[in-house]
Amino acid sequence: MDAYDFSRLTVLVVDDNCHMRQLVRKILYAFGCRTIHDAADGTQAISMLQTHQIDILVADWMMKPMDGIELTKIIRKGDVVPNPYVPVIMLTAHTTMQNILRAREAGVTEYLAKPLTPRSLLTRLQMVIGNPRPFVRTAQFFGPDRRRKDSSFYTGPERREDAESTKDTFELDDMEEDAA
Repeated sequence: MDAYDFSRLTVLVVDDNCHMRQLVRKILYAFGCRTIHDAADGTQAISMLQTHQIDILVADWMMKPMDGIELTKIIRKGDVVPNPYVPVIMLTAHTTMQNILRAREAGVTEYLAKPLTPRSLLTRLQMVIGNPRPFVRTAQFFGPDRRRKDSSFYTGPERREDAESTKDTFELDDMEEDAA
């Protein structure tokens, strides 16, 4: 497994439960993250995203007045938040296939089921850093490519004519260290 230097990573943790925010912060700190911001809901997160350079966002789904799905849609729209490409890791106990698909359609980068474990969070962080997905823009969607397999060679009848994959992917300089 690749080793990463998380010390220069800036993470925003968004959850209405202060104990969950503290837990995520402690896990991130144990991984080496030193710049960790938090917000109690999507509205506060928007303010943080407007004033701070955030590399990764970890957000709970169920919050009020703005939940994690609404927050992701606003981020991806790109007119309120300066970086619509910020990776969003959705943290939730709502793990039905319908909810996973809804999060994917909103532009969530990775989905993380509760109960949270350090290993599961580390795996998602490594995915967004080490294997960033290209962003796709169509008339109805903007966000990370929802497919996990490379199907750029596919030219069949179900290929979206308006799909435009961008090479604008999330990149962190020098995040990946040589594994010893």
